[in-house]
Amino acid sequence: MSVITYRQALRDTLRAEMVRDENVLVMGEEIGVFEGSYKITEGLLKEFGPRRVKDTPIAEEGFVGAAIGAAMLGLRPVVELMTINFSLIAIDQIINHAAKIYGMFGGQTSVPMVIRTPGGGGQQLGATHSQNIELFYSFIPGLKVLAPSTPAEASAMLRAAIRDDDPVLFLENLGLYNSKGEVPEDYAQPENDNVATIGRAAVTREGSDITLIGYSRMATVATRVAEKLAEEDISVEVVDLRSLRPLDRQTFVDSVKKTGAAVVCEDDWLTYGIGAEIAASIQEGAFDYLDAPVRRVAMAEVPMPYAKPLETAALPSIESISTAIKETLSAVGKRVG
Repeated sequence: MSVITYRQALRDTLRAEMVRDENVLVMGEEIGVFEGSYKITEGLLKEFGPRRVKDTPIAEEGFVGAAIGAAMLGLRPVVELMTINFSLIAIDQIINHAAKIYGMFGGQTSVPMVIRTPGGGGQQLGATHSQNIELFYSFIPGLKVLAPSTPAEASAMLRAAIRDDDPVLFLENLGLYNSKGEVPEDYAQPENDNVATIGRAAVTREGSDITLIGYSRMATVATRVAEKLAEEDISVEVVDLRSLRPLDRQTFVDSVKKTGAAVVCEDDWLTYGIGAEIAASIQEGAFDYLDAPVRRVAMAEVPMPYAKPLETAALPSIESISTAIKETLSAVGKRVG
């Protein structure tokens, strides 16, 4: 195994897929000459040329629409949106076109495209550049929405997204780009067939006292919470959702049946959030196994502050999640600490 950054896993896998399939091209703002705002496309213009690496104007609706047309005609475009906040400019193309064409055309044409885009707070980018608005897209049938949390997941899931025949929104949290993790030695080879199964969650840490569910950056935070609480003899089972649409309800429902309690953590607002869907699914699938209500931990319901202390206070933390777990366990008489 090799240890690399999340950023490198994305870059190397994207390159490998471009080598493997000449129909794969990339397009977006500043991805060519500048090599991308986050350097995911570093070196690709030099290697593959302007025919397959296309710098676009600052016109998200236009170039997302162009990618949809290219996908309908047999290409596999990978679009980079500089931030998920900018996807709002292209939301009509994404929701009313990419997601609908296969169904409205009676299956005569598919839209095999990927939209890669980062989001999330913690980088002091202000309220309009720090959002996690994946809920908008997870709500829409016809789209697939993926949210990998580790370099290995990022590689396997990007490969799956590019090879899939449906439009995929591929979420990358800004706070994960420099995080490191193990990947297989051959992860960057074009012939690598380590392709993730879209729509499958993963139990990333076994436990017996309570289930902790997260995705993207919060899945990594959940693991740190579990490690910290293990020192206090609290056994936390961690479930990484990985895919928001389709959603693997069975994996986290089965985990809650085992532990009898659950906390959901997310880098988004609490009201109407992904966590609400998870809690409802647990209520439907594991009600008779619950010893306590499902707790949700999310960010403060405010536009993200710019000032670092306020931004930090607005985001869920190891401490706030640990407190929710301890309060849930205490409410059902399980020993804490």
